Amino acid sequence: MAPIVPPGKVVYGMQLPVQAQSKFFVEPWETEAGPSEMLAVAKAADEAGFFYIGVCDHVAIPDDLSPKMSAVWYDTVATLGWLAGQTKQTRLLSTVFNLAYRHPLVSAKSFATLDLLSGGRVIVGLGVGHVDKEFAALGLDVSQRARLTDDAYPVFAQALADGKVGEMEVEPRTVQRPRPPIWFGGGVPAAVKRAAKADGWIPQGTPQEQLPDLIALFRAERGDDTGDIGAISEWIYVGEPAWDLGRPAVTGSPEQIAEAMRAWTSLGVNHLQVRFPSRSVEELVDQVTAFGTTVGPLL
Repeated sequence: MAPIVPPGKVVYGMQLPVQAQSKFFVEPWETEAGPSEMLAVAKAADEAGFFYIGVCDHVAIPDDLSPKMSAVWYDTVATLGWLAGQTKQTRLLSTVFNLAYRHPLVSAKSFATLDLLSGGRVIVGLGVGHVDKEFAALGLDVSQRARLTDDAYPVFAQALADGKVGEMEVEPRTVQRPRPPIWFGGGVPAAVKRAAKADGWIPQGTPQEQLPDLIALFRAERGDDTGDIGAISEWIYVGEPAWDLGRPAVTGSPEQIAEAMRAWTSLGVNHLQVRFPSRSVEELVDQVTAFGTTVGPLL
């Protein structure tokens, strides 16, 4: 398939707040928030020209990990389906969906339906997972996660593209043809090779200094210079914050922030997942709007 990002363009998107509340990235206000706050941010991103909004995927979190990871992870496809009916143009990304957790025909049915109901706005982001006890709770061996994913992927992709695998038909068909784009997540060479066989790559927090070698690997595996390559940016605050952000962040004018983003795009990245510190949903909506209207055009 051809890359979904238009040639010569850099696009940006974001993982939505509230739906995933890992202590590694959740803001304090999110723990008391719910669907209405998440929807406010999704609508702001939609109106501000964000290429995608993303929703994560976990089924169940073990007790010993929940203090750090939290057990709050909204169902990916259900949440994206709800958002599809309340947004107009932004694409709907699973970031990332664990293909090994479900039968590939079940997953294909879910994403095909989502693509139809959203008018062809799905980007399928896939990953192999990492929580040992979550695999065990679902009756799976975590040591086989790569093999399970690699075995499921051809069936999943064929069902989306053809609406048929062997003697089994999978309807409804997708709006996007031959199928929605598929990006694989991960930050190690094996993940990059897997992504090269699909349509794009979503590095999971990969530092800038590691990207050139991994992008070269992606290109070599594909045998050409096609395919969408992403990155998760630094934390961003448009303007000069009047409070302690509590973490390193790029701040300042739209021009200053755009210049920092170009450090990623100069490496070959064409889609950026951006993130914003915030003290409330209102502040996050303001930041999303400011980025889309003042920084986005400079990219």
